[in-house]
Amino acid sequence: MKKLIFATLLLSISLGLFSQAVENQGIEKKSSLTIGFLQGGGSLVGADFETLLSDKFSMQIGAGFVGFGAGINYHFQPSISSSFISLQYWHQGFGTSYTQSLIGPNFVFRAKKWFTAQIGLGYVLGYGPAWPSTAAKSPVILMYSIGVYFPL
Repeated sequence: MKKLIFATLLLSISLGLFSQAVENQGIEKKSSLTIGFLQGGGSLVGADFETLLSDKFSMQIGAGFVGFGAGINYHFQPSISSSFISLQYWHQGFGTSYTQSLIGPNFVFRAKKWFTAQIGLGYVLGYGPAWPSTAAKSPVILMYSIGVYFPL
């Protein structure tokens, strides 16, 4: 009798664990957190939070040491972990450390696990007091970043 009770208990625990594993496989992550160099609106070190609005469209907001930004994204696959194109706004600096504001398209590469990098062109909306007086003022500059992302 003890063996029958033990076998029934073991079987029910095994089936319960199996059903949870099968159930969790169908859950797709809908948000992500990206942390890295020039993330969060071109901050020296920053973070972006992104969430899917539909299968392929998402939006992101971010901030860091010293800056903030936002973007609208189109993913190539219906997944938060896929690469995408993005229209982003970056505001680099605050007050007397304000350098510039940019808006522009970017290509964002996402590896399957954690690595992410982006490159694009930004149209300069304005320069701030921290922009070096000896530096040229180009209307378009390179936007880039590198970091790690975590699906949530």
